[in-house]
Amino acid sequence: MVRAGVKALAAGAAATALYQQLTFVPAPQGQSRLPVAAGVGAAAAIGAAPAFADEIGDAAVTLSNAAYPFMKDVDWFSYLYLQKPGGSASALDWVKAIDKAIVMGGQMDSKLLKDAALAHHKAIGTIDANGAMSKASLTDINAGIGRLIASVPESSTMDVYNSFKSLVGSDVPAYLMSTVQEENAKAAYSALMEFKDVVKAHPIQPVEPTLGPKLVPAKLDAIGAAAGKLSTAAYPFMTDVDWTSDVYLKPLPGALPKDVLTAVDKMIVMGASMDGKLLKEAAEAHHKAIGGIDSKGVLTASDFEAVNAALGKLIASVSSSQVMDVYFAFKKILSPVVGNNLFEFSKGADAVGAYKALIEFKDVVKAAQAS
Repeated sequence: MVRAGVKALAAGAAATALYQQLTFVPAPQGQSRLPVAAGVGAAAAIGAAPAFADEIGDAAVTLSNAAYPFMKDVDWFSYLYLQKPGGSASALDWVKAIDKAIVMGGQMDSKLLKDAALAHHKAIGTIDANGAMSKASLTDINAGIGRLIASVPESSTMDVYNSFKSLVGSDVPAYLMSTVQEENAKAAYSALMEFKDVVKAHPIQPVEPTLGPKLVPAKLDAIGAAAGKLSTAAYPFMTDVDWTSDVYLKPLPGALPKDVLTAVDKMIVMGASMDGKLLKEAAEAHHKAIGGIDSKGVLTASDFEAVNAALGKLIASVSSSQVMDVYFAFKKILSPVVGNNLFEFSKGADAVGAYKALIEFKDVVKAAQAS
């Protein structure tokens, strides 16, 4: 469930483009590699961003001009990017790293998070046959990610960077370098280091989000109560599952990378519409839950209830049409074998009981939706 929640929260924004630039290029001899990107893809929301000069935006133009040849070298539709990077890290190791990203995402300015998510959505609409976005879209994404990172403490960025660095096999950067033109990758890396310095020099004070005016507190409270019923009925199913299985780190069988990207885009759009305050609360609920998981990756019953309540409220903060867009996009790429395989992970009666309770919970969430 922690993993499922993380995927829901990740709908908003991710620093994938810059992070992959870092993994492609090893630091020069004697020079440490400093992070500029590590996103959460923990989500997007509505809020108010502080006023700031556009040094980061200007630096993003310089970065994109230098990095775009490298971006064009990459086949972004390769199945490589749907797989876990080489290394011996376990599923729980990945959960712990994702937890650092969730904490960082929860600290980000919610207006900037929404802007970055929409920049990714716009960019997906410009991709070419190899999945490369337009240079203008790359600039918007670089600027959006830079501003997001500028809105969190440096220590949070370093926590994410160090956590993921420890999971990636030492041979990954060299392999990725072999798939592109080395001079283009090195030029991108050099520009990225300059961009990092600009981001670090221009911190942004995040604005604390408030609950959106269309959301009714009493209806949100009803979701909290319904989450208690759902959690009681579904917890036996949760405890059946071995959440440490590597199956959750594998790509969906038969799903083409481009189709997966299309489905993720629907999640990004939904995430960008989510209420900023509720998004932050959901991130905090997931962080607390991860801190309490057992050796099988199962969260406590109370944390399970808190996560269900938080996700229900988040979904209530967006339109039904956006929720259904996400549902149908993933239904289209999800092979029936996935459901059948996962059903085998549990006792049949527990899975059926959890499903029935989820359908009831869905009705309460739908009744609370703002639009």
